[in-house]
Amino acid sequence: MTRTVPSALLTALSQPEVYPFYAVEMVFDTAPVRFWTGYGDRTIGFDTYLGAGSLIGISGLEEVNDLSAKNIKLTLSAVPQSLVSLALQEPYQRRICKVYFGTTDTDAPIEVFSGLMNTMSIEDGGDSSVITLTVESKLVRLDKASNWRYTEANHQSRHAGDTFFSYVADLQDKDILWGRVKA
Repeated sequence: MTRTVPSALLTALSQPEVYPFYAVEMVFDTAPVRFWTGYGDRTIGFDTYLGAGSLIGISGLEEVNDLSAKNIKLTLSAVPQSLVSLALQEPYQRRICKVYFGTTDTDAPIEVFSGLMNTMSIEDGGDSSVITLTVESKLVRLDKASNWRYTEANHQSRHAGDTFFSYVADLQDKDILWGRVKA
């Protein structure tokens, strides 16, 4: 996939010393959780990301030329119990998760992955825990069969009161003259 990389980031990457980082944003119902792979708080855009240092791991990031659905694994180690309780209580499946790449010299990171949270495993320790989260690309939806039917009843179950399919049965046997004179 082609990306437009901001010129400030390109300039920072061409310097003799580069300090890259990843930032992760997980959008839960109550509030988004944001981490970055550095120390201390970092403001990206108008959002504050908490420093997770080397305690965050990202695996499976790869760029592909086709429309294949990929997934990544995010690993947070030494997680405090407050975040574990959030992970246990919040519905997380099919919530948005984004991964950004940038350098500490610029405020212009680029989005390198966006997907939907799928599975989460928690290894609970005494003082801290390890959370592993699998995030699937949004393209996974293309591989799954749709259970929707293009009928009035199915449409009403999703959009009550909408009459979009109400005239389909009447049109089924209707003779429509198109481009010819009626005989």
